[in-house]
Amino acid sequence: MSSATTIVFGPTGHVGSAAAITAAQLGAKVVLALRDTQKPIPGLTADQEKSGSYERIQADLNKPETIEAAVRTTGAKSAFLYLAYGTPDHMRGTIEALKASGIEFVVFLSSFAVDGDLRSIEPSNIVAYLHGQVEINLEEVFGADGYVAVRPAFFNTNVKWWAGMIREGEVKIAHPNSAFDWISPGDIGRVAGTLLVQGFQATSGAKERNFITLCGPKLVSQGDAMGIFGKAIGKDVKVTEVNEEEGVKILIENGVPEFVAEPLVKSVAAAKSGSNQYAGGRYTEGSLNLKKYAGQVTSLDEWAVANKEVLGV
Repeated sequence: MSSATTIVFGPTGHVGSAAAITAAQLGAKVVLALRDTQKPIPGLTADQEKSGSYERIQADLNKPETIEAAVRTTGAKSAFLYLAYGTPDHMRGTIEALKASGIEFVVFLSSFAVDGDLRSIEPSNIVAYLHGQVEINLEEVFGADGYVAVRPAFFNTNVKWWAGMIREGEVKIAHPNSAFDWISPGDIGRVAGTLLVQGFQATSGAKERNFITLCGPKLVSQGDAMGIFGKAIGKDVKVTEVNEEEGVKILIENGVPEFVAEPLVKSVAAAKSGSNQYAGGRYTEGSLNLKKYAGQVTSLDEWAVANKEVLGV
């Protein structure tokens, strides 16, 4: 599929930009689909974009008619997309527009929260439910060999939730000794870009071919992670443990939606008791998949040094 054209929705995001750049490096012509075609692409200078195999086009995942027009105009055969919040049909119209306009294969940025039978996920588990519904629509529209969902766990960029406290030198957090996998969005994007070019055959031999679980290279406690980010900006960070209620309140005050903050604190509480989201071999599987499909893996220390701007410095 290397000579084919691929369309990347959301290329201004950390994952989307890496997916686009990786696909281009692997020989694909890449269409950058944006709501605002003037926005810069992270990691891609204007000169690089001009000299490379890139094309910009206006499109909006919430407006299926723009999707169909963009694909037909460019002749793209594969597409990268992410969850567009606020679509009452769980992106069904968008997915059908992709299919109708000639897309043959889709890579969807899903979530590690999705696990088990998609149709058994309760709406109260909102992150898993919303992503799972899109996966169901992809299966029904594109068939079992027409898509792969990438399910990464805890993004490094989530550190922005604590950025202000890190800059001030004290982070108040619930269960600081509980760990996350801390995965680089760029590594996730490299996985997605590789899949865009290689297609469904990339998952040949895998037990489950329609989704790929991804985890970072090392489980790092919240407290240690705050120290790593502090070191990256030359700041000694004191970590103060608070109770769960206070931990949720602090996250919400720092811009985390309540429907994310509460499950997040509950997940780290579960980690403390040993019954967490990484149990049952999911972490091992996810970390091995990252190495397999990304081709390179970024440590949290490396990422923190290279991405200080996420902390507002």
